This record gives sequence, C-alpha cells and structure tokens, in this order.
Amino acid sequence: MGVRTANVKDGNIGETLEGLAAVIHERATSASPEESYTACLLTPEKGDKLLSKLAEESSEIIMACKDEDHDHIRYEMGDLLYHMLVVAEKYGITLNELAGELDARRK
Repeated sequence: MGVRTANVKDGNIGETLEGLAAVIHERATSASPEESYTACLLTPEKGDKLLSKLAEESSEIIMACKDEDHDHIRYEMGDLLYHMLVVAEKYGITLNELAGELDARRK
C-alpha cells in the first residue's frame, strides 16, 4: 500500500459529486467551448477527445497503482471521476440513476 503524504482533508462524496455534476451541467448549458474545457469536451466534434481522456485517465490510475503511490492514485481517480461525470452529462445519466444502478448490483 502506498504512503499517504499529502494532507488532504476528507470531504463528503455525495455533496462533492453533486456539486461537480452541477458545475458540469452549468458549463454544458451556459459556457462556450472557447472558455470552458468542460463545454469543449461536450461539443460533437470533440466526442473522441472525451473518450480518449477516459482511456488516458484510466491508464494513469493503473500506472499510479503499479507505483503504489497513494497520493497519485487519489489524484488520478479525481481526474477519472470528473471525466466520467462529463460522460454522464453528455448522455443524460444522473447521479441518482447511477446510484440506482449500483444499488441494484449489490442486492
């Protein structure tokens, strides 16, 4: 197990994901692709860029795990979660819908 070196304060995952999803939705509906990375990822011509980012962030998590670097794993997981939420926004998948999917799997 990797050593935790960064002093990152624990948060509330539900509140954090809901807040991030709300920001992503706001950027998707109000921001221009020129001023927002999120809005840019959601443009039709950048569809492959979003898919590439999912693959890239997944690979970076794998490499961080191989290095057993706790801080780097956490950092890359944050990147992947962000890009997953952008995918959810693109396809109209809500956090509650995703929670329902996960709940159904554990029963």
